[in-house]
Amino acid sequence: MPDTRHTRVLIIGSGPAGYTAGVYASRAMLAPILVQGIEPGGQLTTTTDVENWPGDTSVMGPDLMVRMEAHAREMGCEIIGDIIVSLDLSVRPFVARGDSGTTYTADAVILCTGARAKWLGLDSEEAFKGFGVSACATCDGFFYRGAEIVVVGGGNTAVEEALFLTNFASKVTVIHRRDAFRAERIMQDRLFAHPKISVLWDHELAEVVGEHDPKGVTGVRARNVKTGVITDIPARGVFIAIGHAPASELVAGQLETHNGGYVVVEPGTTRTAIPGVFAAGDLTDHVYRQAVTSAGMGCMAALDAEKFLAGHGA
Repeated sequence: MPDTRHTRVLIIGSGPAGYTAGVYASRAMLAPILVQGIEPGGQLTTTTDVENWPGDTSVMGPDLMVRMEAHAREMGCEIIGDIIVSLDLSVRPFVARGDSGTTYTADAVILCTGARAKWLGLDSEEAFKGFGVSACATCDGFFYRGAEIVVVGGGNTAVEEALFLTNFASKVTVIHRRDAFRAERIMQDRLFAHPKISVLWDHELAEVVGEHDPKGVTGVRARNVKTGVITDIPARGVFIAIGHAPASELVAGQLETHNGGYVVVEPGTTRTAIPGVFAAGDLTDHVYRQAVTSAGMGCMAALDAEKFLAGHGA
């Protein structure tokens, strides 16, 4: 028979918010269960050097998440490698079902499902995903040693990806639809100073070009957003770095969302409109979207859950 597990606090997601919630909920003696989800460790597992985590002048993203997971385990958080495929917030206790077949019931739920990479939605982009088109430089950059690479985007993600890819590529061209980056100034300065990187301003990716036998990217076509003129750029790899969208599908139709799917919480708290359900990290934060703010919200969510459970005798 399928297994059923009950917990006072179910944490869904395993980025900085989830693991921090696990630490604080464990210290509060709530015996939480944390279900890691499809990407244990979250977005930081696909990041290289992290230079804005307090206490570390530089730390590898995957290493930081390994440490966070170990910390949560040490505090007593039970961490399970499962994926929550459905969540019913209309009943108490709340009911979550895992891909493993396990059913999890909980007196309180902390949602930390984070965000995932956005795509442009081009047919040619979809056609070459995994065959030269990627959204993760740390995952796939190694495959393009000595090759020319294109990065699409203008925020921190795009600049970080471009800089990282210089470790492998012979040349990196950044395509940005505006005439200025949104990335942090220190990151921009590094990019502009790098001899392998060039920027194509005021352009958008119009098409990914490639061969089909064997399948692989050979270049891109970039369109000037002001004149419509097309520029052909040779490339073996194309990395889409245009940001992320909140992973809020589990609560669609159950919790209020805004700004493209971010879960709404009561200002200054992690409380959602459903008592006993809390949201933290990139799932709810459309403004800051930093590892340190996600961790802070994970702490808040655990404390909010502790207060809720104490007030309801759970």
